[in-house]
Amino acid sequence: MAMSEEHKAALAQGRLEARSVKAYLASLGPKRRGRPVTKDSLQKKISDIDDKLKAEANPLRRLDLMQSRAEAEHALGVAGSGPDQEALAADFVKHAKAYSARKGISYATWREFGVPAEVLRKAGIPQTRRRGS
Repeated sequence: MAMSEEHKAALAQGRLEARSVKAYLASLGPKRRGRPVTKDSLQKKISDIDDKLKAEANPLRRLDLMQSRAEAEHALGVAGSGPDQEALAADFVKHAKAYSARKGISYATWREFGVPAEVLRKAGIPQTRRRGS
């Protein structure tokens, strides 16, 4: 049995919405505890490691420090090359309301995931009260 053009269009729209939502949520990244990692903190870490390397005589400790420096330099290199957060948020705003309605995702669930209230407001996802509150 062949699918109607309407059905094909609906499936394509659902895939588009899902890709947009997934890309934005992935850009929010996992929530980390502790201090945020910034370019400045990475540069300071590299500088501190370089100072320790100059004073370290133990070859195994030097090896560990060199690896730590390489990891910090890599993190510094990718720190500014992340996705365009504004473009992802704009695409999310365009598709999130329909996706949310289709999947039954509540405002509270979006917030728990880490989506900012302002983004949800722009997307038109209403803040709802929980029963018994």
